[in-house]
Amino acid sequence: MTISKTLTRPLYPLGLMAMAVVLLSCESTMTTQEADPNSAAFMTRLGEDTLVVEQFVRTATTIEADVLIRTPRTRLRHYVFETDDTGAMIRYEATTRDPAAAADAPPLRHDVATIEGDSLVMVIEQEGETQRRVSAGHSAMLPFVDMVHWPFELMLMRAFATGADSVTQDLFTGGRPLPFVLRRTGDGAMTARHPFRGLMAVRVDDEGRLLKLDASLTTRKLHVERLASVDIEGLAQMFAARDAAGRSFGALSGRGEANATVHGATIAVDYGTPSKRGRDIFGGLVPYGERWRTGANRATHFTTDRDLVVEGLDVPAGEYTLSTIPAEDGGLLIINTQTGQGGTTYNEDRDLGRVPLTRSSLDESVEVFTIVVEEMGEGGMLKLQWDQTELSVSFTVK
Repeated sequence: MTISKTLTRPLYPLGLMAMAVVLLSCESTMTTQEADPNSAAFMTRLGEDTLVVEQFVRTATTIEADVLIRTPRTRLRHYVFETDDTGAMIRYEATTRDPAAAADAPPLRHDVATIEGDSLVMVIEQEGETQRRVSAGHSAMLPFVDMVHWPFELMLMRAFATGADSVTQDLFTGGRPLPFVLRRTGDGAMTARHPFRGLMAVRVDDEGRLLKLDASLTTRKLHVERLASVDIEGLAQMFAARDAAGRSFGALSGRGEANATVHGATIAVDYGTPSKRGRDIFGGLVPYGERWRTGANRATHFTTDRDLVVEGLDVPAGEYTLSTIPAEDGGLLIINTQTGQGGTTYNEDRDLGRVPLTRSSLDESVEVFTIVVEEMGEGGMLKLQWDQTELSVSFTVK
């Protein structure tokens, strides 16, 4: 029999403590041997790149965490999350600062959230201005911080402690609560489903503490590993120096544009630009036989001011969205009439049509996904380039 439970009140106390960060000399000295399970670290990677590093200490009613986040530029955040003895939320605080700024410089941002009745009240101070936001809330909620995983430790331990096969836990962001569904899938194995990003595979210890997290099946594609300790301040200075030298991590995925005039037709493509970051792309990060948004974030948009014929498919002048179904021998380009949506939103009923793609190998690896539109012969070519693969389709102008 499967047992399912929704957390509407806290199930265990959390804890107040003083932060004890062990300063090490550099990134390479991180260790996986843990002495105290209530004081640990997480390292989050995107491909081969370190994205976020966290150090936290947990006691019965508080968790404190210092977090280094590198996108789009290096920032340090200090978190305090307090509960009462039953685990009900009392206060959440987040302070963001620039590691390259003077020690006495004011923080870049300061957030405080409390529960008042059935509402979450968040006060945000930033650039000399104060905002007060009120949304639906309850005392069993935990914070959701994008790309940060110390709240996952609390969420997983809560779910594990219930003994249930399935638990729903609300996380707050300052807007509506995000319901995460957590399931036991085996000895030391759980899954956590983000309400719209997808499913994460998780390894936990015998009390539900987070050991590893694999988000390969989500839109974030992150990997998280538990460590004993990290040198947060030392790493912050190192990465801030990289920022100053023009080698910042940058946005996870920016936006790119391809613009061309092909035999009198003005064609524009707006698309997301994810990076390879050491990962296997086609057949790996981008599975064969599955629809891919063909970029990142917002759907890839294609505009033409002249009627086209794309591999035999009539494409009237207008705006469309493009996605693909890659395959080892090429795959399919999908031209869809729905526009304005995110890349994960797709309505097959709105397809204008699907046409075959030609696959070829590139001499050099392309780090950032790139779309190219070129005039070639009596027509044109749309090229999708990433890693050492090019997927292309030809078209003509009516």
